[in-house]
Amino acid sequence: MKVSIKQRISTIVNSLRERLDVHGHDILIPLLIVLVGVVNFSLGRLSRLSEPPPVLMRMSPVSTDIPRIPGGLVVGSRSGSVYHFPWCPGAETMKESNKVWFKDEEAARKAGYSPAKNCPGLE
Repeated sequence: MKVSIKQRISTIVNSLRERLDVHGHDILIPLLIVLVGVVNFSLGRLSRLSEPPPVLMRMSPVSTDIPRIPGGLVVGSRSGSVYHFPWCPGAETMKESNKVWFKDEEAARKAGYSPAKNCPGLE
């Protein structure tokens, strides 16, 4: 004997009604709280799926947002042959008296310097 979906739903609803009559409103409020939580969680998950994935963009080190260093934008060592951005590890370890400042990468290249390989953003 096959039971239809309508009969199953009707049986479940009648069973819930009987339990609510026995327990009164004691179960209604916790059931409502759980139901609201499940719906909110589901809606949050669905909205996350519809958002485009975040795009990781490579930021250019030459930006108007970066404050200019008083001496210039790139720095090289008097005894070296490479230039760095002021925040790169190589530039931070140089003595102030040994630093040669350039207004941009082009000026450093014209002076015979090449970009440091360990300084992200230099090409």
